[in-house]
Amino acid sequence: MTGSSWYLASGTDVSIYSHVAKPTISEERYMGGLQSGGGTSAVAASAHAGCERFRLTDPFITSKTRKALAAHVGRPDTSAGIPEARWMRAMTFEGLVRSERFVSELLTKTVGQLGLPRPKAVRRRDCHGAVAVTATELAQAHQKANSSGETTMLTALAVPYLHLEDVPDATAVQPDFAIVCPREGDGSWLIMGDAKDYERVRSRIDDGRMLKGFLQVALGAESAAGWSALPSGMRVHRHGALAVPRNAFLQPEAVVELLDDHRVEVRTRADERMETKARLGDASPAEEDLAAYLADLTAAFDPRSCVTCNLLSYCREELRAADDPLAVLTEIGVDRFVRPAVVGLVSGTGEVGQAPHSVVGQVNATVSGLPYWPGRLRTDPCGLPGTIELVLVKSDATALGVHGVAVRKVGADGPAGWTRRVFADPQSPLTRREMMRILGQAIREVREAGLGPVHLVVPDRPSADLLATAADSLAGVELSRLRWQHDLDSGRPALTFDGEPATLPDPLHADERLAVSFLLEEDRARAMSLRTPIVDLRAVLAAHVISGGPAVDAGRLDYLVTWAEASDPLDHRKVSDSIAEQPQTPGARLSNSVSDAIDKARRDDDMGEYDALVEAALGYRVEVVERALAVLGGLRTSRLREVHRVLEGDAQEIWGRRVALQASDLVRFSRTHRNWRNTQVDMLDADRKCSDQLTCLADTSVARDRATDAGVRELALATVVDLDPVRLDVKSRRLADGSTVVALHIGDRSLVELPSTTIKVQAGSFKLGQLPVGTLTRTDGVEGLLWDPKVVPGLAVGDELVLADATWFGKPLKSGHEITVKRPSLDNQSAPKATCTPDAYSADPETHEWCCRPHTVAEAQWSDTLAERRGRGELNPEVWPPLIDEERFDVGPDDEGPLPPPTSPPDGLTIDDLD
Repeated sequence: MTGSSWYLASGTDVSIYSHVAKPTISEERYMGGLQSGGGTSAVAASAHAGCERFRLTDPFITSKTRKALAAHVGRPDTSAGIPEARWMRAMTFEGLVRSERFVSELLTKTVGQLGLPRPKAVRRRDCHGAVAVTATELAQAHQKANSSGETTMLTALAVPYLHLEDVPDATAVQPDFAIVCPREGDGSWLIMGDAKDYERVRSRIDDGRMLKGFLQVALGAESAAGWSALPSGMRVHRHGALAVPRNAFLQPEAVVELLDDHRVEVRTRADERMETKARLGDASPAEEDLAAYLADLTAAFDPRSCVTCNLLSYCREELRAADDPLAVLTEIGVDRFVRPAVVGLVSGTGEVGQAPHSVVGQVNATVSGLPYWPGRLRTDPCGLPGTIELVLVKSDATALGVHGVAVRKVGADGPAGWTRRVFADPQSPLTRREMMRILGQAIREVREAGLGPVHLVVPDRPSADLLATAADSLAGVELSRLRWQHDLDSGRPALTFDGEPATLPDPLHADERLAVSFLLEEDRARAMSLRTPIVDLRAVLAAHVISGGPAVDAGRLDYLVTWAEASDPLDHRKVSDSIAEQPQTPGARLSNSVSDAIDKARRDDDMGEYDALVEAALGYRVEVVERALAVLGGLRTSRLREVHRVLEGDAQEIWGRRVALQASDLVRFSRTHRNWRNTQVDMLDADRKCSDQLTCLADTSVARDRATDAGVRELALATVVDLDPVRLDVKSRRLADGSTVVALHIGDRSLVELPSTTIKVQAGSFKLGQLPVGTLTRTDGVEGLLWDPKVVPGLAVGDELVLADATWFGKPLKSGHEITVKRPSLDNQSAPKATCTPDAYSADPETHEWCCRPHTVAEAQWSDTLAERRGRGELNPEVWPPLIDEERFDVGPDDEGPLPPPTSPPDGLTIDDLD
């Protein structure tokens, strides 16, 4: 997108001052006077704000950054830093927010969303990160707003931190931008803003990240509102703006939100800081006393959140040195409310209270040094013909950047060789297309071989997210191309949503489109519990083995595989440390050290070193995937595995129709219409119920945990108290006298896995037979409930059973030994039907409008509609307030502008400060 004045009223000018934007994120905000205030770490959004040790090691109190403090006490932080490429991406995005190309757009869209009048003119001023300059520029912007109705965007502001205006060496809050615009009457509005280069995952930004961003905006707003230098008549607006990337090209867009609650929160945090400082007074620790001071503070240690804190190593070593069973449980991340129930496993008493089966397994594995195998049988498709295994190396320099990819398909004769590719330009859209072409070719070959449903096996969820997000982006670009091509064919100019000349991309290759459509199918299916177009290998392995040590470490596939392969006892601390120190990672994201090395080689144009580093990263991922598959290959397979394949195969039959007819195969989840989403509610309920039933039938530990959950009414535990007749002590008030129940598990045995149990695949359900189904009957004066199943299993007094309400599976069948698991219905909305043909839509458009209308027709119709609206002046740039593009996938500009010079992240920052 080019041009900087298209939102302004006709005939107005744009005055852009200070053309040389501040080139990088200001490092001085994190250095020098940091001990007095400011900085993201002071924002209430901190993930560690509930920890006393974190709060009372505020640099405002200790006069040291936490990273410097950790080094001072001999436990330097080596893991919580920021990769240089990620830092450069943040600086690049912040530079775009300040760039001439986007100032007018950000400013006017922010003003328009707030319902304020259209600016008569726009100006931009740079405050250079100085408090005095900011005060001067605010005064001038206020005067311009009052005298001529101009709206000003200020960049690189510096505002005294709340309550610290009179402290000479206090570090200022430095919002990335603010907008000053006229206010009705005699005055102006000050709208505070900030820039965050959040990655869009599957077309959206995580709500938690947006919350943190707006809390930082609120800190700037609250500080500005309390500043004595704020011009008389200027008011801080109740709303704030967050500039976030609109798409993969880092083009910024303004998101506006009410700040009232956020401002209350940051003001409360600021007041707490001041009260703490005042309470300590002269008792603030001297440098020589910092070690003792730190040791006296209580840490709320959680290995999941503390990994981004500079004091992680210090707190963890403190727990490791403690001679206390509870310290071990804290170290491995057991919830504090569950610790008393499992502390006996560490202390040696062996006593176990009510605790989740997974937690008991984790503690047992930690103590014994051997993995815990719950005994669940496999239902996953990993290793079967028709699966495609993929690993990739993500670039930190861009949201969708990929350094390299390796793909292997599994045929009827077993796995083929790995196809590896290293990409010289990881940020390029052409790289994403090449990656899709490689994957699409593998998918096509699997489908042509008739090997059943296609499953893409990846090492972790971020890999799946990156693939789906890239597909979402490419689908959006392709749909835009179809509209623009129709514009050109109709003799009108191809324009973006905002009225700028469009750059027409090349059409997707057939294999590229096949891969994109498959990944979008996974994106549509991700809310479904039973759908598995993409298989998370780590999650599959985690369902079969429980590792010792921190549960968060099991989020890495290589850590989990190390435990799964263990035949001799492991020291969980040594395993955790060795995996953390491992330069390579098993998933999409690189370690900081390897990311920096790859980024440096690419910047130095040392392509030999670059290729070697990426090949090594791919090689490690391939090795870990093969080790994980080998572990799974040694496990028993569930009789319900084929049931899951049938469900996925049925769903992919509809996807095949989408692909064949090129109808709705590029529909991104974000573009599905409301009626379709509403109809999905019933499908989701049916899917969830079917998934719960199949899981409880197959997995003893899950069924037992659910049976002890007070919120689950369909399951209960029972103990056999007599055999002739069979009597049960049922631990449930719902499954009582008169209830018909079916036994799912006896001890550790899943009854559905017995050879005697019959499984029949039917059109609308799966029928399971030869199961013990009977009615519970109470007999006065006799212990327990009489149970009279038609099929009596082998029982012994004291056996523990998992019972299920037979009506949970539907109406009782006449056979007296069968239950049915209802198959969830398939998508019959916005999807081609079995009767649809390539000519069906053209022959009867009205009947086939919502099932098999091709994308070329749908986008041509939408293009005509947009052209009509544009002709009536109903689209940007003519309309006010500006319309917001919900699609967000227009093709990026040919010239992204010069990149800022490479710099290293300021010492002491963690990824929390960016996210």
